[in-house]
Amino acid sequence: MGKKAKIRKLRKKVARLKARLAAAQTYTHAIAPLAPKGGFPALPEVGGVRFAAGAAAVRYAGRDDVMLAVCDPGTAMAGVFTRSATRSANVLDCQAKIGAASAAGAAIIVNSGNSNAFTGRAGEGSVKAICEEVARVTAVPETRVFTSSTGVIGERLPHERITAKVAELNDALSAGGLEGAARAIMTTDTFAKGAGAEVSIGGKTVRIAGFAKGSGMIAPDMATMLVYIFTDASIEQHTLQSMLRQLTDETFNNITVDSDTSTSDTLLLAATGASGVHVTEKTDPFREALHGVMLDLAHQVVRDGEGATKFVEVRVTGARSGKQARTHALAIANSPLVKTAVAGEDPNWGRIVMAIGKSGASADRDKLAIRFGDILVAEHGWVAESYREEDGAAYMKQDELVIAVDLGLGAGAATVWTCDLTHAYIQINADYRS
Repeated sequence: MGKKAKIRKLRKKVARLKARLAAAQTYTHAIAPLAPKGGFPALPEVGGVRFAAGAAAVRYAGRDDVMLAVCDPGTAMAGVFTRSATRSANVLDCQAKIGAASAAGAAIIVNSGNSNAFTGRAGEGSVKAICEEVARVTAVPETRVFTSSTGVIGERLPHERITAKVAELNDALSAGGLEGAARAIMTTDTFAKGAGAEVSIGGKTVRIAGFAKGSGMIAPDMATMLVYIFTDASIEQHTLQSMLRQLTDETFNNITVDSDTSTSDTLLLAATGASGVHVTEKTDPFREALHGVMLDLAHQVVRDGEGATKFVEVRVTGARSGKQARTHALAIANSPLVKTAVAGEDPNWGRIVMAIGKSGASADRDKLAIRFGDILVAEHGWVAESYREEDGAAYMKQDELVIAVDLGLGAGAATVWTCDLTHAYIQINADYRS
């Protein structure tokens, strides 16, 4: 190859790299086909908390990438976090702070574009610098400042870009700023995720509102991705923590996109007490409303699964225990072979049999039954006599699917939610750092 040809080749390579860098700096994708219709929902304003969002250029250019929420004095804080052995400095700091009861206010600051994970002492220093500046500007004690970071792992967080924005964010705080906050924490998300509820307790109205981010690296082992929920109910910290942990196991811990658990997964729940309504663990209307908000957000994360075109509910019944039922359900939901069959609209029930067999939980080939929705596919160790392949193929064309398995061994049951695995998942993750 001649010198001029080599130069032309090099220039083309440089141009491609510049194009990919520009795309990374404005990282966006088309809105997922499973996104809720109508866009971001109208959420109730929760008394005692205000929000703001701004552009710090942590990684992305031309978009908001940092949000601040400040809660009034008397706020109770609860949280659940990833159990990853490589969790971020932000998670470790939040875990150290979350259990303490306090009459002070609270602040939450979150950035997207950089996860501040696997950054050693530098990551700890970034968290401290951010907490100190938020405390200085908001007058919230540093021990009540909670931080989260989401994005690329292993790159130092340019925290000075965030601290430089804190005063501006504080000046912009608004009770109606929740949607902006939700958009600021997005990474590969294609839409902002919000959910809310109002519930009457003792003749008074209690409000709940929250938002989440998450699209890939989703197989929670505590909570999920990043989730922030606020209520104006008055709840003691230990009660709030207990309720959150139980409801997490019923919602966020039962979703999976790709079987990967993040280093940064954080779920924070703030109860400001502004409504004056006291809630206990026995206040069923509130618990049901909070469960509904959490499940809605969890489902939205699955619907925004990277490259997803199908929303899949996996129901397992008849297991020896609930734990074993969940093991089977996750084996099905996480199987690349099952997920790609769903993507290809192929009713390949043999892959479900495979997933059950590999899960490690108890199963008997001749006792299990498999259904696609209401269609009986297999039973008694063989394909059902009533099953027709064309019925299964027609069912798989739907956007929302139910795969049901009854093991015939006991009373254990579990439900998990997942999505399909498409070519787009590979493309999104192959280009993520480019």
